[in-house]
Amino acid sequence: MIDLSTTYAGLKMKSPIIVSSSGLTSSVERIRKMATAGAGAVVMKSLFEEQINHEAGNLSAESDYPEAGDYIRTYARENSLDNYLSLISSAKEAVDIPVIASINCISGNEWIDFAGRIEEAGADALELNIYFLPIDKEKDPREYEKAYLNLVSEVKKRTSLPIIVKLGNGFSNITWMVQQLYIRGVGAVVLFNRFYAPDINTDDMTFGSSEVLSSPAELRNSLRWIGIVSSQIDQLDLAASTGVHSGMAVVKQILAGATAVQVCSVLYRNGVDYIKEMIKEMKKWMEKNQFGSTADFRGRMNYSSLKDPSVYERAQFMKYFSSMH
Repeated sequence: MIDLSTTYAGLKMKSPIIVSSSGLTSSVERIRKMATAGAGAVVMKSLFEEQINHEAGNLSAESDYPEAGDYIRTYARENSLDNYLSLISSAKEAVDIPVIASINCISGNEWIDFAGRIEEAGADALELNIYFLPIDKEKDPREYEKAYLNLVSEVKKRTSLPIIVKLGNGFSNITWMVQQLYIRGVGAVVLFNRFYAPDINTDDMTFGSSEVLSSPAELRNSLRWIGIVSSQIDQLDLAASTGVHSGMAVVKQILAGATAVQVCSVLYRNGVDYIKEMIKEMKKWMEKNQFGSTADFRGRMNYSSLKDPSVYERAQFMKYFSSMH
């Protein structure tokens, strides 16, 4: 009997496949279908600090009275949060898998206090989706890292929920950053967040977005760092994100040391039921290789498990393509 169950940030999951924060997880009906298809957990569509502040600002700008503007801004934020808390509660009633809340924040302030209300709504964990674009040429890079760590420490004071942090890949030392998050009590880290990327339309010289959905080729970056980080920090769980488009991609990330994976783009392309195909593919591979559970092969090919771990360190193509003509 193949056992796909795993434990992630202290949460028991029936499979390592987590549906990541997106529009897909903004509907209770879709979340119910995800659970039926075999998802181990879902991350609710993020509560976006920037979006809510923008909407609140637009509404208050329409008022001629400063006092009314303050009221409208407060109402807009509270209404957005109330809707979000209601969605969490409804999702928890509908499924028997972990429901993870998500806050996309760029500052502290009242967003830290929302963590306590999210816990009251019944969420099983809280994923922090933090990003500070490092563009200030006068600012020491350590100040950006400090901002992440301070925010996490403040959230930990407000809730007893397991905290998960979804990181981007722009840190100068990713392993150090994960270690610092562990020291501050984080239960799991997701590698990596896939941020909005701008593109330029050369026909009319306007800005737009580059490809929104990921491709299977993007697996390589998270695979490298899951393999490296998991070999040095085994006290917390790692989830791989971006480029996971098949059951074999899940297998690869677990071999590298991941406890779980997050999927999104593949479900937009193929539908929620594609989770069933991914699970079927995983089970077929595990049966072929005589693995009874994901724990049997987790980390078998991480950085410290290989005779030649330099395969994870190679960063230049010159050695491999210098002979090509």
